[in-house]
Amino acid sequence: MTNQLIKKVEEKYLRKDVPMIKPGMVVRVWQKIKEKKRELIQKFEGIVISLKRKKGTRVMFTVRGEAGGQLVEKTYPLHSPLIEKIEILAQGKTRRAKLYFIRKLHPREIKRKLKVSL
Repeated sequence: MTNQLIKKVEEKYLRKDVPMIKPGMVVRVWQKIKEKKRELIQKFEGIVISLKRKKGTRVMFTVRGEAGGQLVEKTYPLHSPLIEKIEILAQGKTRRAKLYFIRKLHPREIKRKLKVSL
């Protein structure tokens, strides 16, 4: 009974314009950021290293990329209204669901390991 109620409420908030995201994909995420009175759109590009909770509105994905010369991981809610759009740039060939081993690799080694096809 409660699961059905939760699903009905969640259906209202599910976004239809979100692409299928998998670990190993290279994505570009446009995110709305509010600074005082103005609203900016910031883009972040990187490799999807994990996808958590595969169903519903609570799906989260983690992107590892470079920002300001540093390697950074950002976790986004997939159905968030703050995400303007998600663009898939490339698909890497992976065997794992979570790519946490990428944290220890150099960026050149990542491309070789994942066999990224553009």
